[in-house]
Amino acid sequence: MSAVNSFNSKDTLTVGSTDYEVFRIDSVAGHEKLPFSLKVLLENLLRTEDGANVTKSQIEALGSWVPESEPDTEIQFSPARVVMQDFTGVPCIVDLATMREAVVDLGGDPKKINPLSPAEMVIDHSVIADLFGSENALERNVELEYERNGERYQFLRWGQTAFDDFKVVPPGTGIVHQVNIEYLAQVTFTRTIGGALRAYPDTCVGTDSHTTMVNGLGVLGWGVGGIEAEAAMLGQPVSMLIPKVVGFKLSGAIPTGVTATDVVLTITQMLRKHGVVGKFVEFYGEGVAQVPLANRATIGNMSPEFGSTAAMFPIDDVTLEYLRLTGRSEEQVALVEQYSKLQKLWHDASVEPVFSEYIELDLATVVPSIAGPKRPQDRVELSRAKDQFILDLDAYASADHSLVDEALEGTFPASDPIGLTPQDEETAHAHVHTSHAPSTVTNPARVSLDDGTGFTLDHGAVAIAAITSCTNTSNPSVMLAAGLLARNASKKGLKSKPWVKTTLAPGSKVVTDYYAKAGLTEYLEDLGFYTVGYGCTTCIGNSGPLLDEISAAVNDNDLAVTAVLSGNRNFEGRINPDVKMNYLASPPLVIAYALAGSMNFDFDKDALGTGLDGEDVYLKDIWPDASEVQSTIDSSIDTEMFNHEYSGVFDGDERWQNLPTPVGATFEWDAESTYVRKPPYFDGMTMELTPVTSIVGARVLAKLGDSVTTDHISPAGNIKADSPAGKYLDEHGVARKDYNSYGSRRGNHEIMIRGTFANIRLKNQLLDGVEGGYTRDFTQDGAPQSFIYDASQNYQAQGTPLVILGGKEYGSGSSRDWAAKGTSLLGVKAVITESFERIHRSNLIGMGVLPLQFPAGETWESLGLDGTESISISGVEELNEGRTPKTLHVVAEPTANSAAGKQTIEFDAVLRIDTPGEADYYRNGGILQYVLRSLV
Repeated sequence: MSAVNSFNSKDTLTVGSTDYEVFRIDSVAGHEKLPFSLKVLLENLLRTEDGANVTKSQIEALGSWVPESEPDTEIQFSPARVVMQDFTGVPCIVDLATMREAVVDLGGDPKKINPLSPAEMVIDHSVIADLFGSENALERNVELEYERNGERYQFLRWGQTAFDDFKVVPPGTGIVHQVNIEYLAQVTFTRTIGGALRAYPDTCVGTDSHTTMVNGLGVLGWGVGGIEAEAAMLGQPVSMLIPKVVGFKLSGAIPTGVTATDVVLTITQMLRKHGVVGKFVEFYGEGVAQVPLANRATIGNMSPEFGSTAAMFPIDDVTLEYLRLTGRSEEQVALVEQYSKLQKLWHDASVEPVFSEYIELDLATVVPSIAGPKRPQDRVELSRAKDQFILDLDAYASADHSLVDEALEGTFPASDPIGLTPQDEETAHAHVHTSHAPSTVTNPARVSLDDGTGFTLDHGAVAIAAITSCTNTSNPSVMLAAGLLARNASKKGLKSKPWVKTTLAPGSKVVTDYYAKAGLTEYLEDLGFYTVGYGCTTCIGNSGPLLDEISAAVNDNDLAVTAVLSGNRNFEGRINPDVKMNYLASPPLVIAYALAGSMNFDFDKDALGTGLDGEDVYLKDIWPDASEVQSTIDSSIDTEMFNHEYSGVFDGDERWQNLPTPVGATFEWDAESTYVRKPPYFDGMTMELTPVTSIVGARVLAKLGDSVTTDHISPAGNIKADSPAGKYLDEHGVARKDYNSYGSRRGNHEIMIRGTFANIRLKNQLLDGVEGGYTRDFTQDGAPQSFIYDASQNYQAQGTPLVILGGKEYGSGSSRDWAAKGTSLLGVKAVITESFERIHRSNLIGMGVLPLQFPAGETWESLGLDGTESISISGVEELNEGRTPKTLHVVAEPTANSAAGKQTIEFDAVLRIDTPGEADYYRNGGILQYVLRSLV
């Protein structure tokens, strides 16, 4: 309950026959010029004002916001709820369970540890597309999911019963962000507090960066690390600076042949170029009303790809229509409308808000595009995709440069049509069909399948074509465009190429319903796009293995094969260990590339194949008409589908209901479990603080370049047999076929430490030309190459602290909590970079690791650091006195491993502890220790 009401903002709103307590933002001077997102924050502060965490001066600062000024005012944001997926959510519940035991050890009541903000988890990250291209793929993949994850699911079932205000959406339901917009989000939230029914804006933080998808619905929310999410669940506000807000004006209409995905890739490239890290983006203008809700959600979803904290759309009639379509009650829709209008949160296109910066896009200028081969902001116009692929190939394949030059000049010889042994289609292994795709001849490899068929693979071959992830599977315009394209292709007799792993993973079961109603399922399946699961699958690296024969050909011949996916995470090394180049494309283009079979393909000039009439078929011949896409949306999607699919959303299937579930206030840890183990964060903890100290004699564990993402740092994907994690599982009697993925074992810190900095594409520049989780171990004579985990253990045995050196945008991407937890548990005390991604920086502090930046304009290279030095960092003790120094002094001294004549290097590093709250967390040794002490 708000203990202070300095602005007399409390009022009553009556909707129908129900009275709601509200806190009116028009009680604060200056509110009318604020952007939508800052009005939401203003209401949040009014409602939570307590004179301590949230003060009158903070509220006044927000009311008198100066758009151009650099953010310097800290506020405390209290989200209405926390939303999680299971990869990042399991560690949250593991930590809550561990905190319950720590409370007992400190003499407290374990039941004090409960989510104080409602928390919802959607299990969507565990299904792997092992089987594909067949009718039983979905059923078998779900069976395998339960076999692999039974221990985790039992633990989550325990959490569902042990903790108040914690709900779990079981496996096989959908993807968290799509479930959020279709069901969980309320837009206007209600809760009884102090005996009064209160209405306020629905806001959330989530343990997945794409939580921002809900911004499309007018719900302010963004991704936080699992560490921050736990604190928010436990009633800790999210500490933040009042951000800059970038106004993004939309005008015009999307042209024919252009999809929402193309719009999103264009916006992503524009905003990356503009620079929006740490800022809110807000869409406004006359064009907003023309943007369907599904497209708004698609744009909001991509916020982490352009780097903003949030990407907001205001509330309007389009929002209300979507709430009705998805089965929200008329009472709820009425509340949303009246509350939004009362609080001036309703979109008025005639009023132009004041923003910090402005950018504009005429939607009519957008052209068909893809992005790749390694980042979502690397947009390529589809008409140039073949040429750009050939240019990019040089970095991924030991290609003959003369061939690359010839290709760009248009003289590159197309290979013969790939020869296949005639074979009855029913018995063909992995739906083998005839091919007409052109293929580069840089490194052709013959593949023979065990059914007697075969084909030639080459650089650029599309090994995976996946309609995946919430970004696009929430959007009927692109999903139905894909279905109609599949219909048109199938009717002409086209087939996907035999080397393409074709998968369809809808974000909710409603997609399956409207495909069936539109009569498109059979055509998708004819091209191999059978549903493989309702989960993230390929977008997060759960693509499952390629066929053994294809995998062997790729690895034996060092082929640079490709993945084309409709998900927004096409980072290096993420999708599949056999695939070097990853491309983001709209769902219809995913199917088009499955038909083409290669990235070395020009859709304007190259035929996809020969039709049943003997004529060549081009993409333009099968691309669906925009009016037909819209009429199919109108005729095949209805409210009853949403009501049906979400009526028992928390119940789960028989598998879920029949899981044996432990009971009790504290969890019974299984000493033999390789999935869920009690982490060491609170071992030996006392109520008294241990003073923080300077860092002396640290060694460099890794020296890294620019754009090192949390995907490079955090364990993700499959566990390799010869890795430290694989060896650990071997020692614990786990068969190789049961290793599962790092994500599924996120509740076991022993696995996760071993997989930190173990990404197969990580380039640690302490070593020359080596990729993967390796370093030089300076504890050994000659500093030999070693696994990062093994070297860390040797350093920790000697009591030697560690540092990481990095470049620009360190820590962008998802998979965030373990990027910080793993860094801390490896013994890293400080990370020194040119710049940080917002969440990863705060998560490092939350795990007791110092984030430091080189002086402006300097890099480890320009300063002369080569990573062989002994590094000491002084000035840390000032934090014990309640002060946060702006810089800390760094001294890097040469060692026996350094080159002769190397000099001592000194500089002042910028300390990126940005708020008093962050300083409190660091002094406590981390955010969890801070929360635990405050609760006891």
